[in-house]
Amino acid sequence: MLPADIASVLRIQAQCYLPDNIESGSVIRARLASAPDTAWVAELDGEICAYLVSYRSRFGEIGALGDDFEPATEPDCLYLHDLAVGGAARGLRIGPQLVARALELARAESLPHVTLVSVQDSAHFWERLRFAPWSDLDAGQSARLATYAGQPAGYRVRLLQQQAASRPHADR
Repeated sequence: MLPADIASVLRIQAQCYLPDNIESGSVIRARLASAPDTAWVAELDGEICAYLVSYRSRFGEIGALGDDFEPATEPDCLYLHDLAVGGAARGLRIGPQLVARALELARAESLPHVTLVSVQDSAHFWERLRFAPWSDLDAGQSARLATYAGQPAGYRVRLLQQQAASRPHADR
């Protein structure tokens, strides 16, 4: 993703999200500036049709809606903050392809987890991509989860490498 892509991202966001879940162009620009190598767009017929923005984080830490990204200095996960696929591209498996790109990056960096917040009844999509629900959140992270409108919102995780028994085993 490049700064010139923000207008297309805003257009796709408006197609995909409830009004209370839409983030401003200034928020997206700030996030892109803080984590440019973990933001991607997909094109269809020369036009941006989907995007994924993410950042390196810590397991169990949720990025609240509208907050700046806080990339971790010692990450143990890639946090997928926002995946949206515009109407013209739905059903073409572009969303899973963008997620596969993120998983590839996480594996290359030996990050053991990929995490996200699922919103607007997207749980089934994430389950198909082997992201399991994770509810063992502290009060602060639960409050961040509550910033997402259009419940049910849920924290999800995909394990990429074997970890201690206290971590989820969603990717075996």
